[in-house]
Amino acid sequence: MTPEALDFKEECDSIAALLDGRSDDVFAKETLFKSWTVHDIIGHLHLWNIAADQTLNEPEKFGEFITMAMTGLMEGGSHQALQDKYFGDKTSREIYNDWKAYYPDMAKRFHTAEAEHRVKWAGPDMSVKSCIIARQMEHWAHAQAIFDVLGEDRVNGDRLKNVAHIGVTTYSWSFKVNGREPIRPKPYVRLTAPSGTIWEWNDPQDDNKVEGSATEFAQVVTQCRNIGDTSLKLTGKAANEWMKIAQAFAGGKETPPAKGTRRKA
Repeated sequence: MTPEALDFKEECDSIAALLDGRSDDVFAKETLFKSWTVHDIIGHLHLWNIAADQTLNEPEKFGEFITMAMTGLMEGGSHQALQDKYFGDKTSREIYNDWKAYYPDMAKRFHTAEAEHRVKWAGPDMSVKSCIIARQMEHWAHAQAIFDVLGEDRVNGDRLKNVAHIGVTTYSWSFKVNGREPIRPKPYVRLTAPSGTIWEWNDPQDDNKVEGSATEFAQVVTQCRNIGDTSLKLTGKAANEWMKIAQAFAGGKETPPAKGTRRKA
């Protein structure tokens, strides 16, 4: 069993609750994430949900898809072009409805799967648990741009711990993807959950730590906010340098947004 699949479903449910009942005009809204529209974001999330589901249940199909996808992206194609190729002439509303119908059943399949079973991905193999948490993280991060452009305050649940955990465990990756050696030791991380619970990672250190809101920490490590737009308290060189370049997701180096460029409308 993989209970984290239920967190993934709840994350998707929160996006559906935000968008349900809105006119089709919402899909054309341009967000502050690389000028992607809401249409681009939903299509991206749905396409990679299908890919994740294939890697668990239809690995041969996943192999065909990932070869096609990575070839296109490495040749300079965009994620939007990949979506257009895959979804054809479907409208934004049709893709949204497909995403909404697909993720609950996908969550069920991941929930019943063995958590430590290994599956393929674009990079190294990963566990089923890591795969579905990564899907939750990507939905959470991309949805921030939708909440922002619609001027909506986001209410997070403690399922956010999965996203924060990825942020903490990609400390070394954040340096390496930037061509730098990770600074040791890793900072102590002490975050306040949406419920008020305290979450902690790494050894307590008075001179090397990150403290504050789990929501703001998750926003920084997923590059939804610049560290300067948060009230996180950083102590020590390692913590300060990490939060300037934190990157909880795979792929090539991405530059965090400049201060003030990602915000609620």
